Amino acid sequence: MSNEEIALVLEKRSVLGKQVKHLRNGGLVPAVIHDHGKPSKVVMAPYIELIKVYREAGKHHPLSLTLGKDTYMALIKDVDFEPTKHQLRHVVFNAIKQDEKVETEIPLRLIGDIPAEKASLLVLTQLDHVEVEALPKDLPDVLEVDASKLAEVGDHLTVADIVTPAGVTILTEPEMQIAIVEMPKDQVAEADAAAAELAGETETEVAEGEAAPDEKASTKSDDEEE
Repeated sequence: MSNEEIALVLEKRSVLGKQVKHLRNGGLVPAVIHDHGKPSKVVMAPYIELIKVYREAGKHHPLSLTLGKDTYMALIKDVDFEPTKHQLRHVVFNAIKQDEKVETEIPLRLIGDIPAEKASLLVLTQLDHVEVEALPKDLPDVLEVDASKLAEVGDHLTVADIVTPAGVTILTEPEMQIAIVEMPKDQVAEADAAAAELAGETETEVAEGEAAPDEKASTKSDDEEE
């Protein structure tokens, strides 16, 4: 985990239900803090500050939250975006403790030279994060995966290929695919066209080869009739 502290100051919120749209119109985002079975804290924060924090911390970097005289160490548990404009409209924070393990998601990053890309093949990413369990101090900002083994069509990486840092347990199933090498669509089309052309030539050759015995038979039949 990066040692950089990411802090956010929150304000108490009294507006609930459908009325929160007025908060959003005023540049505020409604949020809530869940705190180990205690009553949840209903809060809000300026949109610009909150979206910046989310982009920096994601769901994996502990935050220092300040609410009045209270402070919390927390993770962003869930976020809700408006589907058309993709604007942040609600955030759920989970308070955490330094000495208790937490479950969260960590982003993945492919590293190293990828032979398949140099060969003009297509590398499809199928998984961009995994679920992990760790103490807050052990949470990495990203998990790197060596992609140098991706060379030919069909080569793939799975969760089992991740080198896990000390203190981190990956909860995502090990057989889940992270990336796979495929042939680009234009190359597939070219290959299909070439195969179709070859098949057509083969059929023509077979047809011509089958016609020859018939011609001989016809000739022989004419001779016999004479």
